[in-house]
Amino acid sequence: MADITQVVEKRANPVVAFFSAIGDFFKRFGIAVAQGDASVKLSLLICGVGYWRRKQIIKGIIVTLLEIGVIAYTALIGVGYIAKLPTLGTVQQEIVYNPDTMKNEMNHYDNSLLILLFGSISLVMIIVALILWMANEITVYHIQQDVEAGRHINTFRDDLHDLLNRKFHITLLFFPILGIIVFNIFPLIVMIAVAFTNYDRKHMPPAFLFHWVGLKNFKALFSNSLTMSFGYSFGKILGWTLLWAVLATATTYFGGIILSLLINYKYTRFKKMWRTLFVITIAIPQFVTLLMMRNFYADTGIVNTFLQKIGFVGFLKSIGLISTNYIPFLTSPGWAKASIVMINIWVGVPYLMLITTGVLLNIPSDLKESAMIDGANKFQIFRNITMPYMLFITGPYLVTQFTGNINNFNVIYLLTNNFYTTTDQKLAASSGQEVDLLVTWLFRLTSDKYNYKMASVIGICVFVICAVFTLFAFNFLIKGDREETFR
Repeated sequence: MADITQVVEKRANPVVAFFSAIGDFFKRFGIAVAQGDASVKLSLLICGVGYWRRKQIIKGIIVTLLEIGVIAYTALIGVGYIAKLPTLGTVQQEIVYNPDTMKNEMNHYDNSLLILLFGSISLVMIIVALILWMANEITVYHIQQDVEAGRHINTFRDDLHDLLNRKFHITLLFFPILGIIVFNIFPLIVMIAVAFTNYDRKHMPPAFLFHWVGLKNFKALFSNSLTMSFGYSFGKILGWTLLWAVLATATTYFGGIILSLLINYKYTRFKKMWRTLFVITIAIPQFVTLLMMRNFYADTGIVNTFLQKIGFVGFLKSIGLISTNYIPFLTSPGWAKASIVMINIWVGVPYLMLITTGVLLNIPSDLKESAMIDGANKFQIFRNITMPYMLFITGPYLVTQFTGNINNFNVIYLLTNNFYTTTDQKLAASSGQEVDLLVTWLFRLTSDKYNYKMASVIGICVFVICAVFTLFAFNFLIKGDREETFR
């Protein structure tokens, strides 16, 4: 009974399960080394020996070639970069006179960025290689046990057949996983490392070196001084980012539900026409829509021109809501934020309309009929059946939509770039604006100011915020068995 309780606790706690799996892996490796025969022990030096001993020649050759490749890369390339990782280079680029050629030539300088990139990749490669080396030792020991027990040993042809049939999912997942490692994990590791350096405009390789500074950049992000206002900017921009994510997600979600309900209402005529009109808006590229909206709502745009002619601008000015001869839709902090949210509703509602239409049509009709028999009105049915069902089905989409809005670069940047100018000097000192999200602020720091170190710190903060929210939200949505409620 105690063993069953321990197993349940491990499964319930992913952290405990993770460390338990690591401990079990090392235990199996130790058993393989201790109890393996001579060929298993020799596999610690030459990985293919254990396979050759069992007449698995091709598999042994492949594993040995991989081992040689890792060793060659580490010896010829990896070690040099790893050795320079603690300093990120000491020789700066300069032109020196070569007495042999009697010319000024470039010296053999260090490139801090390449050292960081290849050094990090080499370290990760060595760690992965050690894990695979240990896994190989466990595998050849299992083959030894199979031989001793008289069980069938797969040939290379058998393994190839399995990869194309029974284990075809592994074959299909190989290249996507490789792509994730190359294009996501490695850049993420380098970005995290950059956050602990002084990589900026004044330390741009290859002309200049940059070096490690520890937690100095993180301290700068959460502090203020006369010359640095990152702490002030981070607080304001983080607050607007979270508010924007909530507003953008909620308005498009409930707007899509309302629009879908209106179109599918039994008394609504020309349902297909209304759906087609909104689907056409999806067919137009988003950046085209946003650039058109930016011109429409400019200070001298068509919207302001129309509102001036009908006297609405004068009315707003007379009651003190504006102090200019136009409505600053995209040039004043309050107006710009409200305008961005409203424009995003137009851009995002059609997507939600399509999604919710499909969900609404699949709500079990017997639930509604039972509720009507019990005397429930339409609002009660909507509140107690329709919305809970919608939230249950579209919950994962809401989570991804919220995190997507935290990183919604297009809407903010395309609507405000070269239009909005901040009047807050503290924000301007750190290259921020009132309408910036963390992701657009990060982009300005890199593209305009080349402040890669602070951009990396902000990138880590965005990652942590999204990861924490996603894990919390999915655990909340998945816990329990709520499917039985809608059966």
